[in-house]
Amino acid sequence: MKTIFVVDDNNVNLLAADEALSPHYRVFTLPSASSMFEILEDIIPDMILLDILMPEIDGFEALKRLKANNKWALIPVIFLTSRNDAATESIGLDLGAVDFISKPFSRPVLLNRIKTHLHIEDIILERTTRLKKLKNAIVFVLSSMVENRDKMTTKHIDRLTRYIKVFLEKMTERKVYYSEISQWDMEMLISSARMHDVGKIIVTDIILNKPGKLTTDEFDTIKTHSLAGEKIIDNIISKAGDDIFLQYAKSFAVYHQERWDGSGYPYGLKGTDIPLQGRIMAIADVYDALISDRSYKSAFPHDQAVEIIKNGSGTHFDPELVKIFLEFSQDFWNASIDSEK
Repeated sequence: MKTIFVVDDNNVNLLAADEALSPHYRVFTLPSASSMFEILEDIIPDMILLDILMPEIDGFEALKRLKANNKWALIPVIFLTSRNDAATESIGLDLGAVDFISKPFSRPVLLNRIKTHLHIEDIILERTTRLKKLKNAIVFVLSSMVENRDKMTTKHIDRLTRYIKVFLEKMTERKVYYSEISQWDMEMLISSARMHDVGKIIVTDIILNKPGKLTTDEFDTIKTHSLAGEKIIDNIISKAGDDIFLQYAKSFAVYHQERWDGSGYPYGLKGTDIPLQGRIMAIADVYDALISDRSYKSAFPHDQAVEIIKNGSGTHFDPELVKIFLEFSQDFWNASIDSEK
């Protein structure tokens, strides 16, 4: 059963809407936009019926806030209003409302309008789901092609996506950089992390699989993969159009080799000038390199890897993220073990 929020400061309107809709939908009647935002933290409805004239937060402001949050931006909103002038409708449609229903509303009109828009949303959802599956398949194949060229990084990408998931869960739990990460589409972000080394596609197999230490020139070649990744993703954007998934992927690809003290590459960014995705990936990537066999070294024990990450706090890594890593380091180790099952 689909879920509908009805938000109105008038109890008569809430009761009428509940009586009309509850035989067909799971209905939440809410007396204010503030109460709506509270419940949205736990429940995402299929549609919101929203009054315009409300105290504190009016319908227009509430819709702006909904559209500004990735978790809620796609929820269809229908305004319930006694204002029928063209200017009001124009403002609402510009903000992203899908329709207007006049108050006092007719029960058949209310039900038909909702049914129509939910049917449209079902079609959109089906197409979006198919596109998401296609995108994930392309990303999986492309990232696997890159990984399979490097004989020493088997399952590296699978482990990294697990680490990123752990990071995001624990950051959310501890409210670290919460105002930023709460705006992210977590599923899309984790999937995009698979693209972080896409730039290595331009690096020769001879260097990628060289046993022993790289020369200075060879390491300089390896370092070009960040800018190459940026160029590859920018080319995709230029042909397919901008997309939040591609922006996430670009941040991972370009900035995961930057260092907190500014000594990293490709741009030598420092501190919080480094996008947060890059700072998260920096720890995840180094940790996995430390606990894995590579052509130039054997795998380090987990405890030794943790100590190296700890010692890099404030120089290589974001100190706040290192705190999260140290507190939950066993979860990262468990994630690496789970990827082998």
